[in-house]
Amino acid sequence: MNHPFPEHFFWGGAMAANQVEGACRTGGKGLSTSDLQPQGIFGPVVEPHAGDNGIKDVAIDFYHRYPEDIKLFAEMGFTVLRTSIAWTRIFPQGDEETPNEAGLAFYDRLFDEMAKHNIQPLVTLSHYEMPYGLVKNHGGWGNRNTIAFFERYARTVFQRYRDKVKYWLTFNEINMSLHAPFTGLGLPERSSRQEIYQAIHHQLVASARAVKACHEIIPDAKIGNMLLGAMLYPLTCKPTDVLESLHHNREWLFFGDVQVRGAYPTYMTRFFKEQEIQLTISGEDRAVLKETVDFVSFSYYMTGCVSADQDSVEKARANILNMVPNPHLASSDWGWQIDPVGLRLLMNELYDRYQKPLFIVENGLGARDTVEADGSINDDYRIHYLNDYLVQVGEAIKDGIEVLGYTCWGPIDLVSASKAEMSKRYGFIYVDRDDAGNGTLERRRKKSFHWYAGVIKSRGASLKTK
Repeated sequence: MNHPFPEHFFWGGAMAANQVEGACRTGGKGLSTSDLQPQGIFGPVVEPHAGDNGIKDVAIDFYHRYPEDIKLFAEMGFTVLRTSIAWTRIFPQGDEETPNEAGLAFYDRLFDEMAKHNIQPLVTLSHYEMPYGLVKNHGGWGNRNTIAFFERYARTVFQRYRDKVKYWLTFNEINMSLHAPFTGLGLPERSSRQEIYQAIHHQLVASARAVKACHEIIPDAKIGNMLLGAMLYPLTCKPTDVLESLHHNREWLFFGDVQVRGAYPTYMTRFFKEQEIQLTISGEDRAVLKETVDFVSFSYYMTGCVSADQDSVEKARANILNMVPNPHLASSDWGWQIDPVGLRLLMNELYDRYQKPLFIVENGLGARDTVEADGSINDDYRIHYLNDYLVQVGEAIKDGIEVLGYTCWGPIDLVSASKAEMSKRYGFIYVDRDDAGNGTLERRRKKSFHWYAGVIKSRGASLKTK
């Protein structure tokens, strides 16, 4: 049998604490920036009162139901589950001297449950949330002191889970800060470029400090970065369009260049000069940035196009990014263009650039699912979508790229980040809850559940190639 994927390839799914756990006031948890966005990333920032945080108050109640969910993941054959630690469960305000034991104990229970089923945790330290106390009292990542608060948090969880977690990520989609400053940095949405890039610098330094701490505390662990893979094609073969795509792609590749190469790339010198951005970078900062990641992880959902002639093209507003639509690609119900070959191209770009192992930690299809009269959910569209993307991952492996694993986004239905919806479903497992928060929270296996189990069992041999 032809197995396109390596024997020790990690198969699994990915999710975030703020989109699945619920229990937003349980166990001493503090307010996070995610709690201040009850309508999602695109909604207003409001300070909630207890019990009115919208659908994320309960989410899918993973906090209480994780044993059931982990068992279902194991039934599919997962060998890895990417999740995040809610920073505010460990340090509710962010600046405490000592951690919250109830929060630490919850993740002990979660990781122990995963170990029972031989599922390796892949843990993100900060996934679209940080303590609101650090924003309100310190100015978020705009304040250099936040670096030390993050390092204290990272060292605390590294020490606590050193025997349970061997794969870590620092910041989820770290380049998202350019598009959603409050979500990524705890800054006002109308912050200046100067303010945003200075805060990004603080975050990059904090990431490097976490890498150093992980290597010291857990020598047998691996820690990576996490990029929003936002590859953009030139709309035409005009040299000006090709140059425009180079500039746009460097906007997000810059984050990887710093985290993998250990220094600011030279092309940013001209960018900062032309944008009149003057960063405060100490000698100590430059030294710590040399603490580079062990592997490169990324999300991939779509590609888009750019053109130097912006007045003559129509932009598509697709979730977080405004991108010119590619006339050769179809789109999902949410306007995300479907481009499996783009994943192979992205993997080649990242591997050629960094020569580090890759980990695909988010990829999936948000769609509206229908429960049939007999209770079944026949999501063939999801199967076809994921099949085509995984075929391209197999092709990238044949290209000679070292790939650690694949974690499909939302292995169980969860609250979407962009608009805090349940109707945008990603999972192999259906959760009975709607956008208004109604439902029993019952879990049901979709058709894709059995398909993905077959893919994992066959190490990709069951995938259909065209």
